[in-house]
Amino acid sequence: MKEWIRVLKFTFFSISAGLIELASFALLNEFTALPYWPCYLIALVLSVLWNFTLNRKFTFQSAANVPVAMAKVAAYYGVFTPLSTLLGNFLASGLLWNEYLVTAINMVLNFTTEFLYQRFFVFGASIDTAGKAKE
Repeated sequence: MKEWIRVLKFTFFSISAGLIELASFALLNEFTALPYWPCYLIALVLSVLWNFTLNRKFTFQSAANVPVAMAKVAAYYGVFTPLSTLLGNFLASGLLWNEYLVTAINMVLNFTTEFLYQRFFVFGASIDTAGKAKE
């Protein structure tokens, strides 16, 4: 049951991060002359910072070293971001897919892979240690 609650929390915080990503992407896409990829990258960074902060504290309740945990997340995004940016740019600019559809596809891929990565690699050994660290 505890893992289902963790999944629900991650989902809720990911939805909030997704709203931040979509809103910032829409603002940049509609009100600037920037091409797809910088709009996507800026929106992604904003959502990652939000999502990491909330999930570390509330979903995984981790007392792990923040810089180390963030470096692990940065490593994930070091792979995910170039791949999703190149794929997104190819789909949006090369194949003329709708930018919002491409962004939504990237967000679903990000949601599933990031949960598994954070659950088992970033916070795996430190899950539910925040309360113990206070004692």
